[in-house]
Amino acid sequence: MTGLRERKKQATRVALREAALRLAIEHGPANVRVDDIAEAAGVSPRTYNNYFSSREEAIVAAVTAEREGRIADAITARSPDTRLADAVLDAIAEQYTDPGAQSREALLLITTNPGLREAFLDAPAALENPLCEAISARTGNESTARVLAASVAAAVRVALEQWTRPTGSGLVVVTGSLGDLLRRTLEPLVPALAAADRR
Repeated sequence: MTGLRERKKQATRVALREAALRLAIEHGPANVRVDDIAEAAGVSPRTYNNYFSSREEAIVAAVTAEREGRIADAITARSPDTRLADAVLDAIAEQYTDPGAQSREALLLITTNPGLREAFLDAPAALENPLCEAISARTGNESTARVLAASVAAAVRVALEQWTRPTGSGLVVVTGSLGDLLRRTLEPLVPALAAADRR
């Protein structure tokens, strides 16, 4: 069971990221200061800095909201008879395309702001540790799990870069199915995941 201190920290993180996104949508990201986000969340700027290193990170966190933990949980929850590659690809595609996880307004904000887009593309790096734990539990090999987790996170970033690539005019036009794009980008890793699988 999560302790009171940990629950308070989680509540503070949620309050900060929600305040950051709300203020960014209302005023535009360039018009939101860390002090504004901290005040809206009812904490000090110093407390803010314990959770996020920039306003962009906080705004993007409101959209990506604990996705890495949900992906790891989904992999762990799959039957041991499910191939590891299927568990990983399914979990990533499901969590990245969950309509409840990202509002159209928030996604538009992120894709039209270069700083936010870069923070969004950096977010898959947070997948590495939870994925490593989930894969290691399945394979029994932590070293292999670390390599696979890093590779999966890199493939997700590549898919997101393609999905949010600016056009020649600098506009980002999100097109196509993100789920399909993620699966195609992750497909080259299937043999490595299969080789590491210990079913």
